[in-house]
Amino acid sequence: MQTGSKDQVDALLALLSRYQMMPQLVRNLIVDQAIADIPCTDEERQAAIEAFEAQQQMTSATRDDWLNQQGMTLAQMHKLALRPVLLEKHKTTVWGPKVDNYFLTRKAHLDQVVYSLIRTKDMGLAQEIYFRILEGEQSFAELAREYSQGAEAKTSGLLGPVSLAQPHPAISKLLSVSQPGQLWAPRPLAEWVVIIRLEKLIPAQLDKSMRRRLQDELFENWLAQKMQQVDIKQLIATSLRDCNSIDFLSKSPKPID
Repeated sequence: MQTGSKDQVDALLALLSRYQMMPQLVRNLIVDQAIADIPCTDEERQAAIEAFEAQQQMTSATRDDWLNQQGMTLAQMHKLALRPVLLEKHKTTVWGPKVDNYFLTRKAHLDQVVYSLIRTKDMGLAQEIYFRILEGEQSFAELAREYSQGAEAKTSGLLGPVSLAQPHPAISKLLSVSQPGQLWAPRPLAEWVVIIRLEKLIPAQLDKSMRRRLQDELFENWLAQKMQQVDIKQLIATSLRDCNSIDFLSKSPKPID
């Protein structure tokens, strides 16, 4: 039977589905296509191989045993070792230029807040607590420890820092329009009555860590779309044809658009 034939692809798909390996295979094939034409230097290649061998606790004496256990050739192992380097280059090249604009669209959800919360199921009690805080009779922390009915009682009502996207949407909306120190009157929220005060706003900064996080996020969004759109049978058939075997690691498929 010719490699890449319909019968072979169907049989392979059945096995992959049976062992729930299909999503991972499709992901890896799409990634291989994306990084197929990414260049690297001899120094980068050697560094990647050395890092991979160190990660696997591999020595020249144990390398052959490791290859036999994995069913790989040395060339395949080298390709596997280089893959993360090529992927990072792809992310930087393709998604790096898009990060600045993406950051602006995501900033409202990337900003962090520290806030205080008291929740109770008694509106009358909530009103009393609110006025005690407002008049300075007792601190928010004291009243939270005494009256709040959620886990925040253990932290004196203090929560965060957390992303603005993390709290309940109604709380996030209040916090997004608050000034530090602003105390909000009791309001119903699901089965609770809540009192909220913004303690601190921590604006997101587009530093090196954030830039990498957003590059990864853009790449993962793109990859998820590709995985939804791809013709799986065609993808595998093309990979089989290009590799001339069922070994997907021996050669890279042609790049996708």
